[in-house]
Amino acid sequence: MDSTDTPQDTEAERATSPDGDDPYRWLEDVTGDGPLEWAREHNTGTLAAYAETPRFAEIRDEIREVLDAETRIPYVVRRGDYLYNFWQDAANPRGLWRRTSLEQYRNDKPDWDVILDVDALAEAEGQNWVWHGATFLAPEYDRCLISLSVGGSDADVTREFDPATREFLPDGFTLPEAKSSTGWVDRDTLYVGTDFGPGSLTDSGYPRVVKRWRRGTPLDDAVTVFEGEQADVSVHAWRDQLSGLDFLTRSVDFYHRKRYLLVDDVPVPLDVPDDAEISVHAGYLTVELRTQWEAHPAGALLAIEFDRFRSGDRDFEVLFAPDERSALVSYHWTEHALLVSSLVDVQPRLEVLRPGPSGWTRSPSAPVPEWCSVRVLSTDRYHGDEYLLAVDGYLTAPELHRLVAGVDEPAEVLKRSPARFDPTGMSVNQYFATSGDGTRIPYFVVSPESSGARPTLLNGYGGFEIPLLPGYDGGLGRAWLARGGTYAVANIRGGGEYGPRWHQAALKENRHRAYEDFAAVAADLVTRGITTPERLGVSGGSNGGLLTGNMFTRYPELFGAIVIQVPLLDMRRYHQLLAGASWMAEYGDPDDPAQWEFIRTFSPYHQLAAGRLYPPLLVTTSTRDDRVHPGHARKFVARVEELGYPVDYYENIEGGHGGASNNEQRAFMRALSFAFLWERLGLWEKLA
Repeated sequence: MDSTDTPQDTEAERATSPDGDDPYRWLEDVTGDGPLEWAREHNTGTLAAYAETPRFAEIRDEIREVLDAETRIPYVVRRGDYLYNFWQDAANPRGLWRRTSLEQYRNDKPDWDVILDVDALAEAEGQNWVWHGATFLAPEYDRCLISLSVGGSDADVTREFDPATREFLPDGFTLPEAKSSTGWVDRDTLYVGTDFGPGSLTDSGYPRVVKRWRRGTPLDDAVTVFEGEQADVSVHAWRDQLSGLDFLTRSVDFYHRKRYLLVDDVPVPLDVPDDAEISVHAGYLTVELRTQWEAHPAGALLAIEFDRFRSGDRDFEVLFAPDERSALVSYHWTEHALLVSSLVDVQPRLEVLRPGPSGWTRSPSAPVPEWCSVRVLSTDRYHGDEYLLAVDGYLTAPELHRLVAGVDEPAEVLKRSPARFDPTGMSVNQYFATSGDGTRIPYFVVSPESSGARPTLLNGYGGFEIPLLPGYDGGLGRAWLARGGTYAVANIRGGGEYGPRWHQAALKENRHRAYEDFAAVAADLVTRGITTPERLGVSGGSNGGLLTGNMFTRYPELFGAIVIQVPLLDMRRYHQLLAGASWMAEYGDPDDPAQWEFIRTFSPYHQLAAGRLYPPLLVTTSTRDDRVHPGHARKFVARVEELGYPVDYYENIEGGHGGASNNEQRAFMRALSFAFLWERLGLWEKLA
């Protein structure tokens, strides 16, 4: 069926149409006795099929060894004089939050100062805590807000912490479990958005109201600063600590935000496009464009002195301008410099820019090895121009480099990770497939040196302007590549590999292009002799789960096995489930009949039909996922079973949207996916 055609009504379509009844709505009751019993029964069957074999245990243990390895790089962020790290291993499954000095970090075995033991805290408080991070008060960094989640959900508890005494402050700021947002104003004041009671949250479940909360006063007495609309995604406020200026953001949808400068408690609109991203630092305003603005193209990065901007000047300097092959990825401030990351045909680049009296100067950072990524891991906007770069590739084990902007010295290699699998005889290549409308779609292939069609795992995402970049995955290397498998990554439209135009080409009514791109890559893998349909497996999670769900329903003949993880699948009700309303700018509004006509064409739950030859299927999700509702996965599996097709299902009770909350669970869930793929591709005996 052509992706732009409107499908004919089927029994399944009528049962789940806007004016019909969904027979599996009962599975949306996340913690209801019936749905949980349904999940447990399916878990039992899936465990018996895949997890109770020596081969599964072997893969699980190999992945767990990678995750828990003492020799992996303890990635850090600098805050003042200290480098902070969060560490999980077999002895500390919930994790240790710790810090050290740069001098100590240079050692093979640094002397770590443990600030918070999350395992000990969970035991002492009788709570299933999962670490969600810490937000410091700059520039002193002597106070922070720690976020802890119950079981890994997006909602978390916020508590003020003193890193010097290693204690939660008894009179400190504390917020109960919610999808809160906070911003330090000063030592005794916060901007806070949280669940203040009825009407205080948006339809997406995020804060609609921002208040100013002073230390020592009840949260109920916090003063309202700003209110958004019920249909907004969220609102939040923050202070730029260098200038003392306060800013407000009202996220109208996922890509449009109205920004305000708070002057004497009055929100003054900022004259920037609603769909742009902005930052303010060191007296400069930067604007990243998603669409053309005046003479500036979509995807450009602009800068201007903020005082000039406030006075009406709009003479921006262009810091980055894309072409047909390039795209801006990110930018990060040090105290005096701006680090600009970009892509050229999905190969990363990094430049160091510095403002001065005569304008901005630029110089390249350290060269990037072929088919590798460089990611700015840490900067401290208030203390110097040091920056830390994470460098890795599909076959290149990770390294951590230290550089200083403006200092012409080679990068200092702070840490190297040993290889987790033997890459001898393996290669990385980039190819281009031609999609249905003639667009060239890049994709990477990591494969053994030997020729011939091999079992291949294809991964993709294609949404929310997120690019898939080269990176090292020791678990994948051991479980798949070292066993003779080939790995491929499709850089399809909907992602950010070529900037906003690449993303916007697959929005809403054009969503089919992402799926056509992915199908084109799958077909190209076969045409090149890299694999065959029977030996081609595919996996994806979240929006990538929607992608693989569409591969299952639209292109089943292209694949030998499919894995769908923490997915969106019921696109008729996605906007009514948990955070789903926040994604309507990506997919469309199912309540609008005109939009439902195109949404239904990429709603896998509604595209299932009898009489099709579907490939073997594994669907996984998490009960604690409060971002993408587990009902998507449950209902899809129930409908597949109703139609008489075999399907394997596993629901992790913990884990949140990531599907797992500790290394044991991560190793188990990944091993389950790999075991399914090897088994269903029929290649265990030959390659396991």
